[in-house]
Amino acid sequence: MSQVNEKPSFGTIPAGSIRFNTDSAKMEIYNGEQWWEIDSTSPELQTGGTRGLFAGGYASGASSPKTTNTIAFVNIDSTGNASDFGDLSSGADQDIVPCGASRTRGVFRDGDSGSMTFITFASTGNSATFGTSGLTTNRANGLSNETRGVHAGGGDSTKNQIDYITIHSTGNSVDFGNLATGAFSPGTGASHTRGIFAGCATHPVANGNAIEYITISSTGNASDFGDLTSGSNTYLTSSSSNAVKMLQLNNRAIDSIIISTLGNATDFGDTSNNVHSQGGGASSPTRALFAGGNDPNNNIEYVQFASEGDAIDFGDLTYVENRHGCGMSNGHGGLG
Repeated sequence: MSQVNEKPSFGTIPAGSIRFNTDSAKMEIYNGEQWWEIDSTSPELQTGGTRGLFAGGYASGASSPKTTNTIAFVNIDSTGNASDFGDLSSGADQDIVPCGASRTRGVFRDGDSGSMTFITFASTGNSATFGTSGLTTNRANGLSNETRGVHAGGGDSTKNQIDYITIHSTGNSVDFGNLATGAFSPGTGASHTRGIFAGCATHPVANGNAIEYITISSTGNASDFGDLTSGSNTYLTSSSSNAVKMLQLNNRAIDSIIISTLGNATDFGDTSNNVHSQGGGASSPTRALFAGGNDPNNNIEYVQFASEGDAIDFGDLTYVENRHGCGMSNGHGGLG
């Protein structure tokens, strides 16, 4: 999207409103602050289908200690093994954080530093410098719409800071507000207006089942949404969403959250094992992928958003050091 330098001249316009600008002959969407032109692009035109990326992580147990700066990619609309995309230019990172993704660009943040880098989905290659984040804890997680990326949480349940970036520019992150509680490695999902953080807990509880939400185009503190179906696994980084539904891994269980409503999650199905919740998630409008996790697992599994049921084998990642890595795509729910 590109910014339209015009302030609304009447009333209060709800974020997400659409109009046709007769002067420019373009469709525009209001993000709560200003009108933006809606680009006539799609994942099909740019990358031959929705492209999912999985990056970073480390190996534990017998494979330890190893970290990786690998970025791998898949076409979510097909099945098969991942291919090499490039490297995280900031070096190997065991807790890489997704800060947000538009249809053209994805932004990563180093787990233990404020350094952010970005990739262009339509090409392959190493990530490039983006800016610095004020949120420097590891094991956070992020979500986005087309315009803004939001990341929050961290390495224990005292971490409640929320920062945001403007994806199409480069620069430092800005304070957004705070989570109502804290979030130790939360799950995330989004529609184009609302962001979800799942698995929040009040310190000193290490992990919890609380779900919180924000309005992406505004700033301010998160509010209570509901609860997961059970007390959460410590790490919930593997989550995916389309514009309607967020799917959250909690050990083997897949929880379903309807983003536009408030309420508790419901059971969706299961993955084949309980290691994926420590890996990464990526999605298209129709399909959710869960990849990696507690090594030596490098498996990718998928489900269809429209039908409840257990996950199906998709293929394999290019690497096994993917525990606490992350996933993102150019077709997720925030772009719906």
